[in-house]
Order: sequence, then structure tokens, then C-alpha cells
Amino acid sequence: MELHEYVAILRKRWLTVTVVTALGLALAVLATVFATPMYTATTKTFVSVRSGDTVGDLVQGSTYSQSQVRSYAQLATMPAVLDPVIEDLGLTVGPGTLSKAISVTVPQNTVIISISVTDPSAERAAAIANAVASHLSQAVSDLAPTPATGSDPIRLSTVAEAGVPGTPSSPDAKVNLAIGLVLGLALGIAAAVGQELLDTRVRNEDDLRKVTDASVIGSIPLDGTAEQSPLVVQGSPQSPRAEAFRRLRTNLQFLDVGERSRAIVLVSAIPAEGKSTTAINLAITLADAGSRVALVDADLRRPSIASYLGIEGNVGLTTVLIGQATLDDVLQPWGSDRLDVLASGQIPPNPSELLGSRAMSAVLSTLTERYDVVLLDTAPLLPVTDGAVLAKLAGGALVAVGAGTVSRHQLAEALGSLESVDARVLGVVLNKLTRRQGDRYPYYDYYASEGSTRAATGATTGGTTSGGTTVADPDPVGAARHVRSGGGAKVRLWPGARVPELDES
Repeated sequence: MELHEYVAILRKRWLTVTVVTALGLALAVLATVFATPMYTATTKTFVSVRSGDTVGDLVQGSTYSQSQVRSYAQLATMPAVLDPVIEDLGLTVGPGTLSKAISVTVPQNTVIISISVTDPSAERAAAIANAVASHLSQAVSDLAPTPATGSDPIRLSTVAEAGVPGTPSSPDAKVNLAIGLVLGLALGIAAAVGQELLDTRVRNEDDLRKVTDASVIGSIPLDGTAEQSPLVVQGSPQSPRAEAFRRLRTNLQFLDVGERSRAIVLVSAIPAEGKSTTAINLAITLADAGSRVALVDADLRRPSIASYLGIEGNVGLTTVLIGQATLDDVLQPWGSDRLDVLASGQIPPNPSELLGSRAMSAVLSTLTERYDVVLLDTAPLLPVTDGAVLAKLAGGALVAVGAGTVSRHQLAEALGSLESVDARVLGVVLNKLTRRQGDRYPYYDYYASEGSTRAATGATTGGTTSGGTTVADPDPVGAARHVRSGGGAKVRLWPGARVPELDES
């Protein structure tokens, strides 16, 4: 991963980094508050060797003392020294436990032994340090060889007695907080990167490219009110989502279905990816653009189009497939005279068999002869095979992908099921796309904030002005129809757009 990718992860997962860092600081504070204060007292002892008065004797004595001083330092933590200390001070611990509280150091190229004792009691720490120094001197005197003169050749002299410390040596609040901050920040960054690597959900087009080479022909922004108001093209025609569906319609018109059926299946890998609302709004926009559209609810497991559109759902596709009605009996017009809806009908016990039957092929053939576009909403691909069966009969499949809902391996498995039946993937519609700063939808703000102004000035796509009255029509076909019915009006379209020919029938 490159640096900019790590920066993007930290921006995306900033909450994780913040929480983990805060936890690190909190733990450091708790450790500082509840830790037992410890006091450290230090005494220093000078090691000297009795020698002659000549320069050679002095040099020899200094060299000898430097070579022996480290051995004396180790002796300070041995039972030969600590047993008398425990007896004199009446301590209740053994030599092994006491030695852990004693730290003995020898500065380089010196003959000074520094003895430090750490204890919860400041007075006891000082007393132990001084006692160790005293009994170390006695132990060295007892262990050193005695010359013929009878005087001790080596003497340890205390040059700095241990005083009672006034402040604890630990815990150090500043050090603990610094450690907590650094460790918390490091763990937070590691957690953020780990989350990103383990999170395989599809969130944007970059994630899609890791799974498929299919073109993204539509990006529908997230809208929390989509479930309550699914017909966004009709209810909020100037909203970002409505404009996104129009862009999807435009991109779909550029797809070359060839000689294959004009029936298009809307599929998704798992439920709740926005497949049904995409099918409905796409059908409405296509009808508004002048196409004759048939919207078929082929989800025979959990149909939803009838409830979304407020039409009768007990009769429909299954009624036709079992021969109890004809298409003319169950097709229901909705909105304009260019959109007809075929509800699912009653839920059958054998949906896959019905959708793959000859009767279904006959229904598709009839619909594609009558309509310019046939959109079929189906069940998700991973739970059942209905969508794959129907996609094989149709001219192609549009795959709805819910950003942040489906994982990459789920999407790959769904696409694999389409490939296994030789179904053609026309493109991918990325739903529930979270808009962030830098996304390529700057015109959304323009539509959201300037929609009323654009309508008032006739600046919307296909806006028309006739007799001083402005009519906002987001569809060039609707604008053209208004112009030709009103006569002499002026049409304002995007640069390069043309007024399409209308079917006046």
C-alpha cells in the first residue's frame, strides 16, 4: 500500500483511531492513579586499595580496585550481605525477594558503587540502602586476603548516604501518559488498517474494479428516506437521486443489446441492495423519456413492486404463467400511458420452475414485441437461482450493488452464477453510494440548492418557456411535447441536445 492509501484509510477510519488512542490514554491514567507509589533511595560507596607510596604502587592499586569493583557490586545482592541487613532491620522478606528491590551500578572507569533501593516506604528504602552499604563493606573486609601487616588491603567508604526521598520515583504521570498516547495511537492505526484489510464490502467503484470489469453505468447516492419514498423520480424530481436515475437511463440507452431481447433483468447478490427501487425508478424515467416500458415483478419469493406502486398484486405474472389469465387481463397502467406494470401475482411453490418454463419465454416474447423496454425485477442471486434462470432468457442483466452492503466475494459469486448460465451482464448500478468530499458529483449541490431557481428561469434540462410562463420538465421529450402543443415556445436544452421526434399517437 502507498502512503496516500494509508492516509485515506486514516481519514475513513478516524473514529477507530480516536477511540483506541483514547483508550490507551485512559489506561495510562488508570495505571498512574491506582499504582502504588514507590520511593527510591541511593547510597554511594568508594572502593580504595591500600598500597605503597610510589607511583607504581598507586597505579597498581587503582587498576586492582577497578578490576574488583564489579565483583563487589554483585556481592551487594547476595545473602552474605542481605542476611545481616534483614536481621538488623527486622524485615520479613527473604534475601531473594529483597535483592529484587536493590539495584547496584558501577559507572564506567570509576571505583564507585551506587546502591539504589526501591520500596513503598521512603524511610525503609533509605534504611535498607545504608544498611546494604555498611554490610557490603564488612563482607568485603572479611573476604579480602589479609596482608602480613594485618591491615585491610581494600576499604569501602560511604561517600554519600541515602536520604529519605520526598517524592515517589514511580509512577511517573508524564511518562505513563506519553507511553499511553504513543501505544494507543499505534494500536489505533493498526486497528484501522486491519479493519480496512478485513472489510471486503464493496463501497465504491475502486472496490468494484477488484471484482469485475463490467462498466458502472449508474451511481445512485444514499438517501435515508428511500424506503419510505421509493418513487424519488416522481416525488422529488430535482433531487440528486432523481438525477442519478436519469443518468442511468441515458447510459442504458447507449448500451448495445444487439439482436437479443430488449428484456433486461435487475439482479443483485443479496437482499437489501436497492434492486427493486432501482427497477421502479428506471422504468419511470424511461417512460418519461418516451419509451414504452413494461415493468415486471418477477421476484416470486418476496415481491415488492405492487406495494411500492400501490397497485393490485394478487394477480399478475404467476396468473398468466399457469394459464388463468392473459397479459391484457393483468397488465396495469401506471402514471403515464407509456408505463405498464405486471405484478407478481400469488407466490407459487415452484418459482424457479415457472420462471424457466416455456410459458415464461412466451410471456417475454409477447412483452418485447409490444414494448420498447421490459424491466424484470427478480430475487437475489445467492439465496436462489431465479435471477440466473431469468437472465438467461432475457437480453441481459443489470447488477444492482449496494455500497457497504455486499462483500466482494458475494458479488463475485453472484456474477459467477450469471456467467455459468451464459447470461450477459450489461453493467453495474452502484446503489447507496455515500457522497464524500471530492466525489465526482458537484452538480448534485447545484440541483439541490438551485432547483427552484432553475425551474423559475427555465434553466432545467428541457425547461420550456411559453407566453411568459416557465415549465420545468426534466425530460427533453416532455419539453418537446409541450412546445409542439403550445406553439412558438422556446426550448432550452443542454448544449448539443436536440428535440426528439415524438410519436404523436
